[in-house]
Amino acid sequence: MKHICVFSGSNPGLRQEYQLAAQALGQELVARDLGLIYGGASVGLMGIIADTVLAAGGEVIGVLPRGLFKREIGHSHLTELYQVESMHERKAKMADLANGFIALPGGFGTFDELFEITTWAQIGLHSKPIGLLNIAGYFDPLLALVDHAVAEGFIPEGHKELLLCKDTSGELLEAFATFKPTVEAKWMDTPPAR
Repeated sequence: MKHICVFSGSNPGLRQEYQLAAQALGQELVARDLGLIYGGASVGLMGIIADTVLAAGGEVIGVLPRGLFKREIGHSHLTELYQVESMHERKAKMADLANGFIALPGGFGTFDELFEITTWAQIGLHSKPIGLLNIAGYFDPLLALVDHAVAEGFIPEGHKELLLCKDTSGELLEAFATFKPTVEAKWMDTPPAR
């Protein structure tokens, strides 16, 4: 494993725990000699994790649509910055570069990236680990929604395992280090949930 893609908010959030967790994840990535792939912004949790990795001498690769460079305040000191034409290209490029994916707290953009990469795993487009860093229980409502979707027959029970969830970056990266796909994600061969 060489690179971890982190999905996170372009806002810092209201709790200091979110910002501290972004810093801790950045430090943990560098300690494990893992590069950061992320959305390329210099603000919010995105900027905090990038700055932390860079300050510790780590590699940071950003992927940012041209139209968002000013709006998201593109980071100008990255190891490498890819400028792409669309959000679709951004997600595809990050997925190609990464060996695993972690979601920090964030909003609609973070949810979009998380659900798309999870859907890609579900239909067999990749078998890379996907993790939620559940700071201060941020993802508890999302996990409850997933359980509800399973109970209502919209997500096969075994596909819950596509999302690894831990409270600390060390625990999550340890789970990534020992990750073995447990779900055969060939959607055409998966019977509907009952």
